[in-house]
Amino acid sequence: MHSRQEIRNIAIIAHVDHGKTTLVDKLLQQSGIFRDHEHVQERAMDSNDLERERGITILAKNTAIPYKDYLINIVDTPGHADFGGEVERIMKMVDGVLLVVDAYEGCMPQTRFVLGKALAHNLTPIVVVNKIDRPAARPSEVIDEVLDLFIELGANDQQLEFPVVYASALNGTSSKNADQQDDNMKAMYDTIIENIPSPTESVDEPLQFLVTLMDYNEYLGRIAIGRVNRGIIRQGQSVAVMTRDGGMKQARIEKLFGFQGLKRIETDQAGAGDIIAIAGIKDINIGETIADPQNPEALPVLKIDEPTLQMTFLVNNSPFAGREGKWVTSRKLRDRLFFELETDVSLRVDETDSPDAFIVSGRGELHLGILIENMRREGYELQVSKPEVIVREVDGKKMEPIERLLIDVPEESTGAVMESLGARKAEMVNMINNGTGQVRLEFLIPARGLIGYRTNFLSLTRGYGVMNHAFDSYGPLIGGQVGGRHQGVLVSTENGNATLYGILGVEDRGTLFVEPGAEVYEGMIVGENTRDNDIVVNICREKQLTNVRSATKDDTVKMKTPRLFSLEQALEYLNDDEYCEITPKNVRMRKKILNKGERERFEKQRKAAQASL
Repeated sequence: MHSRQEIRNIAIIAHVDHGKTTLVDKLLQQSGIFRDHEHVQERAMDSNDLERERGITILAKNTAIPYKDYLINIVDTPGHADFGGEVERIMKMVDGVLLVVDAYEGCMPQTRFVLGKALAHNLTPIVVVNKIDRPAARPSEVIDEVLDLFIELGANDQQLEFPVVYASALNGTSSKNADQQDDNMKAMYDTIIENIPSPTESVDEPLQFLVTLMDYNEYLGRIAIGRVNRGIIRQGQSVAVMTRDGGMKQARIEKLFGFQGLKRIETDQAGAGDIIAIAGIKDINIGETIADPQNPEALPVLKIDEPTLQMTFLVNNSPFAGREGKWVTSRKLRDRLFFELETDVSLRVDETDSPDAFIVSGRGELHLGILIENMRREGYELQVSKPEVIVREVDGKKMEPIERLLIDVPEESTGAVMESLGARKAEMVNMINNGTGQVRLEFLIPARGLIGYRTNFLSLTRGYGVMNHAFDSYGPLIGGQVGGRHQGVLVSTENGNATLYGILGVEDRGTLFVEPGAEVYEGMIVGENTRDNDIVVNICREKQLTNVRSATKDDTVKMKTPRLFSLEQALEYLNDDEYCEITPKNVRMRKKILNKGERERFEKQRKAAQASL
């Protein structure tokens, strides 16, 4: 067990792609923890396939780096506000934060969200200006931007005196001087040790340990991760578990793990200030306190950000149901959603009147999209409805989530983007034109206005625009239609395979979403209409063969490239009367009511009911 003076606990904060994970890789490699012949995987902290593919951190993870006589515990934080539940809890585990900022891009909205949480918890910050070797690096302006952000977020005088390290994580270099780099990470290690306070808790008081993160292992069951707040915890010790609802139960510590590099190392005991993992306590949950049975005192229950977006998850009932998925029943779907609650505290799952439908609420489109993508990869088949924002009532007033949106666009697209956001009730709060041909715009916009906006934005900026947003606050509900899709869709009338002949026959009606040979069914959405109404089309039509030869041969006909949707794009595209069908191999959009006649009857009844109100 290290002495308390030799421990440093820090969280690392950065926007997507600013080099946080690469920085941790280099700190690990240069600490000498890996043997010479040991292969170190790139982006070692991103353990999940989805994290590697998208370059984002979803689940917080921790690593321990020995340096000289010190042990530096680094906890990785998700950069996206959708995972705010994780961020909130990590701040309780650490004494300082490492803010990693790109030397060219500067401060971004996700950084702002996590940094705000860190400063509010009174943590000591260190600013790392990364990618200092970029040709367009502008370190001094970026430091000024960081200082402005600290002031805006209400940092205290000590926090405003933050030390700065300039680094190139990719090259494994760092220094305290912007103009020249040392060819190692020594400046980074030294700054952490000099500035981040060591734990102040006492090992002589009765045990207290707050469960901050959860993991699951099929051999060990639930694994609780957190920081020992005071006292000493030992393997085999009897403890009291203080539950979230104020109850108490007895338990025993079966296994205790410390961290070394990326590995968990079994240990006999740990003391106040150590970050550890505990196995062997059944039904333990995030936010519960493990305490001394003789002096059971609970730590304050963690406040967790409320969900802002909800969707209905349903059993797949399309004509293709059960063909591709391994898990298709409502019982399997229910078990999987409730299992997710074990480790994700920001998620809510509510049962409905129907046993086949569940309302799932989360922190945003990305949060729910990641859950759906994980389920699909595990072999689940399901349907989901359009995401809807959760409107709250505060003091009798209806409030809706407002997002802070940061956009970088080429100068010539600025007008079109501002106009499109104005129609979605966005309010511009800042505009920076630094003469490089790129303009940075900052808006506050209702979360409803952002649903489905990304596709429109990319076409307005011809793919050159960059858009980032993070939850800002709840504001008064804005009346009227905000956002939503203006185009109608092309809906298939037949079950069968799409043919080239059938597709060419309806191409002039709009943009198609399917390729020839794709299986379609009645009620499935196969394209976008050029107008605002839905029309039914038959894209399975076969060409009638005759013995008359055509002067223009068919093979000269060129089909337009269809628009294929990713899962996120499909979720954003949906309207209220549509579902997205998700299977391990396909993402299809469909009408809730598949039959054309039944859809029309339902629509008539709905309009009649509205007129009578």
